Amino acid sequence: MSSNRSHRAHPCAPVLSDEVRAALAAHHPVVALESTIIAHGLPRPRNLRVAEELEGLVRSAGAVPATIAVLDGRARIGLDKAQLERVAADPAMRKLGHRDLAPALARGASGATTVSATAFLAAHAGLRVFATGGLGGVHREWTRTQDESADLRLLARTGITVVCAGVKSILDVPATLQRLETLGVTVLGYGTDRFPGFYLTSSGEPVDWTVRTPEEVADVMRAQDMLGGPAAALVVANPVAEADQLDPALHDRVLTEALAECRDRGIAGQAVTPFLLDRLMRGTGGASLEANLAAVRGNVSLAARIAEAWAVTPQTSAAGR
Repeated sequence: MSSNRSHRAHPCAPVLSDEVRAALAAHHPVVALESTIIAHGLPRPRNLRVAEELEGLVRSAGAVPATIAVLDGRARIGLDKAQLERVAADPAMRKLGHRDLAPALARGASGATTVSATAFLAAHAGLRVFATGGLGGVHREWTRTQDESADLRLLARTGITVVCAGVKSILDVPATLQRLETLGVTVLGYGTDRFPGFYLTSSGEPVDWTVRTPEEVADVMRAQDMLGGPAAALVVANPVAEADQLDPALHDRVLTEALAECRDRGIAGQAVTPFLLDRLMRGTGGASLEANLAAVRGNVSLAARIAEAWAVTPQTSAAGR
């Protein structure tokens, strides 16, 4: 209760929806969801339908969805119907990473949260499980550009479990895995010994640890807590089903062409990712978007099951021993 009072005491503190607050107080499973996929990742009006579908997947698994966004300078943990519709419909909705949160709150801005901002706000509010599509990572030609997603450093100091389909395939996947290792972020392959390739079931890169049930993931989470030490995220890499993945040959061909066009046109910095993603969608006739959505659906469903396994109280576990 004192935590809830502290949330209300400061005008910049996150605002938990009544449903999310009640679920946390009762130790019921809660799953954090980002809002950039709603505001910036999908065309209207499909974005709202997908947002509602993802929240429905969480509920059907017995958990409470907590879609996160910043509205009028307040970080919202759990959106009502009107707020979700606003995020989906407002073309002025900004894209907010972790670094943008303080100015957005101070200036009364509204924006959809990326992986880094969502993970930070979720953990700050006491949520432990977060579902997304794919993480950011180390960009290709890093040695020349030094371009790396803010997701990685934020996850290295945030104690939250992130269910994802790996990192976006337009990135340097081996370098990203090396960076996660350097930063002390544990990666689990869910039902696989290969790191997923976002649009693809496998990137071809190995993972050191494989788990096969939500209960095994929850066991790792409990072991993390028992060990203590610096807070860091647990990444659960959940591959998209082979039947839903983008055709690998088509993926490789279109991506190679897009990378060449990017170099020829001198596109660099923050413009690279949206350019490549747009070329992938156009070059695959929209198949990359469908593979992305299939991955997100699978991640959300798995995250809800992990949250349920995690919600088993420590008293119950202790009694079992």
